[in-house]
Amino acid sequence: MKIVFLDEYSVCGRDLTEVKRFGDYIGYEMTSAEQVLERCAEAEIIISNKVVLDAATIAALPNLRLICVAATGMNNVDLNAAAQHGVEVRNAVGYSTYAVAETTICSALSLLREVTYYDNFFKSGEYSKAERIFNFDRPTAQIRGKRWGIIGMGNIGREVARLAEAFGCEVAYYSTSGVSRDEKYNKLELNDLLSSSDIVSIHCPLNERTHNLIDTQELAMMKKSAILINVARGGIVNEVALAEALDNGNLRGAALDVFTSEPLRESPLYNLRDPYRLLASPHNAWSSVEAIDRLIACIAKNIEEYVNRR
Repeated sequence: MKIVFLDEYSVCGRDLTEVKRFGDYIGYEMTSAEQVLERCAEAEIIISNKVVLDAATIAALPNLRLICVAATGMNNVDLNAAAQHGVEVRNAVGYSTYAVAETTICSALSLLREVTYYDNFFKSGEYSKAERIFNFDRPTAQIRGKRWGIIGMGNIGREVARLAEAFGCEVAYYSTSGVSRDEKYNKLELNDLLSSSDIVSIHCPLNERTHNLIDTQELAMMKKSAILINVARGGIVNEVALAEALDNGNLRGAALDVFTSEPLRESPLYNLRDPYRLLASPHNAWSSVEAIDRLIACIAKNIEEYVNRR
C-alpha cells in the first residue's frame, strides 16, 4: 500500500513513524499542482495539508482510496468528486484547540500590554540611552474586567472563553451558524457583541455566511479602545477595511494569524501608519509541537481505521 504525503513540511519535521508503519511511504516537502498526478500515480492513500485535490485530479488516480487531510478544514479537497469515485476523506479534529486558544490569549495580552513596542524599545538601544527608569510612550491596559466577545462558540471558542473567564473577563458570544445551544455565556447578535466588547476574537469557519463578516460597517461599531483577533480563516475580516480602521484610530489594535491569501503578498497591512497596532503571524497559531504530534496521531488513527475496514 503506497502512502504519499504531499506537503510534509507542514508537520515541522516531527516524527512520522506511526504513519510510515502502514505501508510504502514517501513524503515530499512541498508539491506543486503540476506534480500531484506524477507523485500520486500509484498511491492508495494521500496525505495533504493544503495541496489541492480537485475533481480532475481525483478522477485521474484510480488507485486512490483514502485522502487524509492533515488539518481540520477540508476545503482543499473536492468532497463531491471523492464520494463519486469511492474515495474516503478523513480530517483531523481537535488537535490544535489548546494551541490556538493560547495564541488568542497571548495576542490579547501582547496588544494590551504593548509587548512588541516595549521589547523593541529595549532591543533597539533606546532604553540604554534613556534618562528615566520608566517609559510610558504607549499606555498599557489589562485584560481583567474587560468584556470578551467570541465569534464562533465551537471547541476553540469555548476554550478561549474558559481562559478569558479565568483572567477575569465577562464573556459573550455570537453564533455564526444561528444554532442555539445550551451555553453558560450570554448570546448576543453580532452588532451588540461588536459594540459592547473590549476584545473580539474570531473562531468560526469561513463560508458564505462569514465571508467579510467583519467589514467597514462592523468595524465602525467597535469601541476605539477595542482589539480584534482573527485566528480562524482569512476572508472573515476585510483586510483593507481593517487597515483603514487601524490607520484612522478606530481600533486600538488587531492580531491576525490568517489572511485572504497565504502567503500574503501585497496588502495595506504592511504599510500601517502605526505598525504597532497590528500583531501578525504566518498562520502558525495552531502549530505547537504538542499540537503537531496530536495531528500526526490523528492521521495515523484515520489510516489504521481504513486498514482495518479493508
